[in-house]
Amino acid sequence: MPVIALTQEMGSLAKDVALRLAEAGGLTVQRNEVVENVAGRMQVPASLIRRLREGKAGLVERIATDKQQVAVYTAEEVFAQAQRGNVVLRGWGATCLLRPVRHVLRVRVTRPFEQRVAWLMENLGTDDREAAESEVRRSDAAHAQRMNAQFGVTWGDPLLYDMVLNTDRLSVDSCVDTILQLARRPEFQETEESRETLAGLALSARVRAALKANESTSNVDVQIDSRAGRVALSGIVVNEQEKTEAARVASGVAGIGKVDNQLHLMKVSRKFTYAKT
Repeated sequence: MPVIALTQEMGSLAKDVALRLAEAGGLTVQRNEVVENVAGRMQVPASLIRRLREGKAGLVERIATDKQQVAVYTAEEVFAQAQRGNVVLRGWGATCLLRPVRHVLRVRVTRPFEQRVAWLMENLGTDDREAAESEVRRSDAAHAQRMNAQFGVTWGDPLLYDMVLNTDRLSVDSCVDTILQLARRPEFQETEESRETLAGLALSARVRAALKANESTSNVDVQIDSRAGRVALSGIVVNEQEKTEAARVASGVAGIGKVDNQLHLMKVSRKFTYAKT
């Protein structure tokens, strides 16, 4: 069950590659579904999520929206889609989120800046090159900022991908053929280990999303390690109630008896240093 993660880059023809991949490989393309599901979890319009992702949201929208909530629900959705298999995931940080899963093929589709600008001008039916250049740069800056903030990586770093394809040199069909050939190689076939890795990541993402969605644990930030259907919670919480609630919410996802609560309470020091004058 192939899982292919593609980048989203304005004017790169990545969308065309994704659609042809789905047609040629019998796969499902997931992008709008992620928007709708994340928006549904947050009870906000899907258009807001799109604007945030594309760097088009206004100041008030950016301040009012919980970015961590967006990231948590996005990760949950990406891992869920990857577990279903036979899918092309375009954008949404899928190339970084799925990096630990050996059978996931991660591909960057790119194109020279000038060609991307020309593509945008043609699609918008405009001859305003300056405006088109500004839009492409804005889109690139938004992607770079989000990838650095969420994953601590440099957007475009070739080491983040298994393959980098330049649609200035390759046609869409050639890109599709090349991706499918690599996806059939032994290195990208599912193994018991890779399936377990993905299952663990998906379970951790579901637990984190559940903690975020629950009012009593929405501000709890702890480490979650899931293996073989069991969840270990570690880190520091403010009080015993947070510790108990975190375990309760996690158990609701993983199942009773499958949560190892290793959370510690914050130590409050009563020793203060005063400056003497």
